[in-house]
Amino acid sequence: MERVDRCVVLVDAGYLLGAAASLLAGEPVRSRITVDHPALVQGLRELAESDTERPLLRIYWFDGAPDRVPQPEHRRLRVMPRVTVRLGALTRSDGRWAQKGVDAAMHAELTELARNHACSDIVLVTGDGDLLPGLMSAKEHGVAVHLWAVQAADGDYNQSEDLVAEADERRVLDRSWITRAVRARDLGGLGTPPPAPRPEIAAILSAPLPEAALAAAQERAAAEAAAAAAPEGEQEPAAADGTPSAPAAKGVPTPKDLAALRAPGPQPPQPPPNATLRWSSDKGWIDRAGTLGEPPETASLPTLAQLTSAEQRWADREEDITTVGGDPYEVGQVFARRWMERLPENGHVSKLSTMYPRIPHRIDGELLRYAARFGLLAHKDDQIDEHDRYAIRAGFWREIDVRAAAEHAPAAE
Repeated sequence: MERVDRCVVLVDAGYLLGAAASLLAGEPVRSRITVDHPALVQGLRELAESDTERPLLRIYWFDGAPDRVPQPEHRRLRVMPRVTVRLGALTRSDGRWAQKGVDAAMHAELTELARNHACSDIVLVTGDGDLLPGLMSAKEHGVAVHLWAVQAADGDYNQSEDLVAEADERRVLDRSWITRAVRARDLGGLGTPPPAPRPEIAAILSAPLPEAALAAAQERAAAEAAAAAAPEGEQEPAAADGTPSAPAAKGVPTPKDLAALRAPGPQPPQPPPNATLRWSSDKGWIDRAGTLGEPPETASLPTLAQLTSAEQRWADREEDITTVGGDPYEVGQVFARRWMERLPENGHVSKLSTMYPRIPHRIDGELLRYAARFGLLAHKDDQIDEHDRYAIRAGFWREIDVRAAAEHAPAAE
């Protein structure tokens, strides 16, 4: 089989970005840096073609992700020309994240490319000595192996010496090259306290629980504890007419309670007039004055899905993949912007703005489902982290407030 004169780049993203973070931010934590992925990919391509004097076949980007679910950066990378993303698992142990399966995937790709004569030159951006057998196998199949390192923060090697010894060619990606696409994230100084929550998040978090709700919760907890401690077979006390007494009405109906109230057949005791409902978008308790379900003014608000055509849905997905970074606050802003741009009438924005900080239940659920696309789930229970939920809703409200303020602003003379 004739060998094809072209080059392939295999990137261990954990090594590349971790070493870049050490160099630019002083510690190998990727959250300490921001990455311009298109610029980074373009830089890798140009340098590989220059070093090998061969056209690029493909860049393989190997990285870890929780449950191998693509994160926002992976979604952006895998739609770029000549880029293929391979994901291993990302697991947490002893408070640190570790990649699983990335080295094995790189080893398999390296040996397969060489065995199939798919290229004449392979560029390895890694420091892991576990790839030594694959590197040696590629050389035995007649492939020239170029090993690239990231400049070490302490001036020493950050690669396996065995890899360095076996490579055909070496290059160090120095600070000036790295900073074309990577920069340290401005955290306001390592010794300063973390910034205070945005005012919108603080407002949502500050909604207090009324004393009545707290008392009801305490009574329920005491009743459940007494029931658990009662001897088996002991019956609940009967009422004066000899019938078993009904359980006390809960102060805060759950979704299950509400479903039972709407179901046909015998009805459970109705909640008292001052019962409160806790919706998914509430930090505090919202008095509903005994009304079950969403009020008419809320139910009349259309969802984003109802406002979105098939063509817009395709364009939304393209924007999500290529430009939306996945920050929780940004996700809320993007969702709100699309919703407002497609509303048939502006009155809906004014109506919604009066409900702050509660987002209507249907729209809130749609917002959180949208956010889940960006890897914001806590993968153990498929729920979004509490702080991320508030940040998502805060971004949503920021966009609503900006539009509402613009609509009420006096026209320029």
